[in-house]
Parts: sequence; C-alpha cells; structure tokens
Amino acid sequence: MQFNDLHRQYLSLKDELDKTIQSVISNSEFIGGKHVEEFEYNFSNLLGVKHCISCGNGTDALYLAMRTLGVQPGDEVITTAHSWISTSETITQAGGKVIFCDTEPDYFCIDTKKIEQHITSQTKGIVVVHLYGQPADMKRIIEIARRHNLWVIEDCAQAHLAEYDGQYAGTFGDIATFSFYPGKNLGAMGDAGCLVTNQSEYADYARLLARHGGKNFHKIEGINSRMDSLQAAILNVKLPHLKAWTKLRRQHAAHYDALLTKIPDLVCPPVREGCQHVFHLYVIRADNREMLRAHLKAAEIPTLINYPKALPFYPAYARLNHIREDFPVACKHSEEILSLPLYPEMPVSDRVQVAQSLAAYYSSASNTHKLVA
Repeated sequence: MQFNDLHRQYLSLKDELDKTIQSVISNSEFIGGKHVEEFEYNFSNLLGVKHCISCGNGTDALYLAMRTLGVQPGDEVITTAHSWISTSETITQAGGKVIFCDTEPDYFCIDTKKIEQHITSQTKGIVVVHLYGQPADMKRIIEIARRHNLWVIEDCAQAHLAEYDGQYAGTFGDIATFSFYPGKNLGAMGDAGCLVTNQSEYADYARLLARHGGKNFHKIEGINSRMDSLQAAILNVKLPHLKAWTKLRRQHAAHYDALLTKIPDLVCPPVREGCQHVFHLYVIRADNREMLRAHLKAAEIPTLINYPKALPFYPAYARLNHIREDFPVACKHSEEILSLPLYPEMPVSDRVQVAQSLAAYYSSASNTHKLVA
C-alpha cells in the first residue's frame, strides 16, 4: 500500500504529460515563457483572483509575501503553533519576530479566540494556515485584522480549492501562498509555488522581488525564485483535473468516516460548518499513537505524523523559552495525530484494509468491529 501513489496519478495522465515534457525539452523552454504565463493565468482564473506570481516553491512564496507586505526588524507577526516550519521561519527570514498562537481543539487551525491576546503595538500581521486542507475561521480572522489594522497572509500549501462559506481559501487575505510540491493536491514533478493577490501593487513588487529586483535595471535587491517552465507545463496538464481530484478526496474521506466512526477511542477529522475540506491529509487523533502506528506498520500500512511537535518546541525556537502551558492544544494534538493514506486514485480495498486494521487494534480478540466496504 502507498501513502500517496504519485506513479498511479502519472499513469492516468501519461500520454499528455509525456508529450508536454518532451515539447518543453525539444524547444529548450526551460525558464519563463508561455508555459509559466499560461499557468499564472489559469491558476488566478480558477481562484478568481487578479494576480498569480509563480516562484520556486511554497516557502519562497511565503518569504516573498512577507517582504512584499513590508516586514521590518522588530515587527511582530502572529501565526499558528502547529504547522510546517516554512510558516514561521519565513517570518524570521524577512526580519520579523514570530509570535505563536495556540490552535483550536477540533480543527487544527489557529484559535481565533486567542489571537487578540498576542496583539501588541508591534504587531503587523497574521499568517493563517489552512492546515491539512481545513479552512481556518476566516470571517473571524479578517474581522480581527481589520479592527487592529493588520495584514493577513493565507498559507494555502495544503488547501488548494478548500472553501470557506462558498469562497476559496486564499481569496480572503492580502496575499495567499501555495505550494506545488509533488505530494500536494496539485503537485508538480519537483518544487514549485506561487502567491496570489488582488492588489496590483503587491503583485508588481512580489514579481520584482522574485526576479532579482528587475532584469537589467534592478530597482531593488531581490532574490532568484522562478517556477521552471517544465513544472509550469506539468501543472497546466494537471490543473483541469484538480476539481475532480478534490471531489474524490472528499468522497474517500467520507468513506473513512463511515468506517472509522464505528471505532471507539479514535477521533476522525471534523469539518468546520460552512466549509469544504480538501483532505490533503486525513488526520485522526488517537491515544497510544506509537503503538497504533507500529500495529499499522506490521500490517504494511504506511502512516505519517504531520507534525510531531508544536513549532515553539523545536530547537530553532528555544530562544523563545515557551512552556507546554503556553500552547496546550497544539501540544496535545502533536502527540495524538496520525495521517492515514489518502489520495484521489486510492482503491476502496485499501481504505477498507486500513479501517479493518484499526478496528483490530482497538477491538477484542473476537474483533467485533468487522467492517465492510
């Protein structure tokens, strides 16, 4: 069993992908050009935003967003205590100070009830993460940001086409960032990313910053962060399938729910009311996680822990001197979470096998939690 079978996806698009890749190589279209321009247009059009600026990866997209919004030394930026480190490290790289906030008990996203207690005169913005594909509470976040004159960045690395109240994630804040790392819901065959915005001045500056400050005239000192033409061409092939893949992810998650809710002592991922989760990851919560994971491994079922520690407790943030009581929910979740295999092409039999193995772990020897497809 595969956690995410990228080869199966490739085979489903093999002829078109092979033809596209060969065309890029044959024409030596490696940097910039029509494929990149086409992807930027297609992706912004899909989301309904004015501007898409492609770049090298999702981490670069976050850094470019911070710099575009003018983060300066001493500026405080609030973000979630539970995410991949790209979310927080780019705040520091841009010159800001990371201020972590605890997460919600149910949805893994930043707890809007706790944001305002972290706001000071030095606070400039909030970086929101739609973790695992679950939209954060954007209505409340935007209300807080407007009241305190703060900007908002949406980290949508795991949330392609996630919806909050009928609106796509990434279309609420000042800037949103996306990753197209191969395993993402929309993945390239290498690193790639972008940021999107409705503000033309932000788009112009971010594009300038990502291209050495402007080719041959260098208005500013920038960086070199470009999406390869090959990756753009691959994403152009995949993009028309994203809605169908998203629908399949939701159907597979619903199937998991139907099977796993029969098992006591295991918490399936709830979906926020009024939202459409895209299940980049299907993350359960369980006690004795390591024993459960070992049981699944013995059954040749792969799992992942996304992510094994709350961010404030990595050595990179030892300087902040946080204690567990500062982030009780994020700490608790980091000890319970377990990501199960899920991808659009996943066979029904694999999900049933996962569920049966979970049931066997929690049940008596008689295995009263027998499951059927």
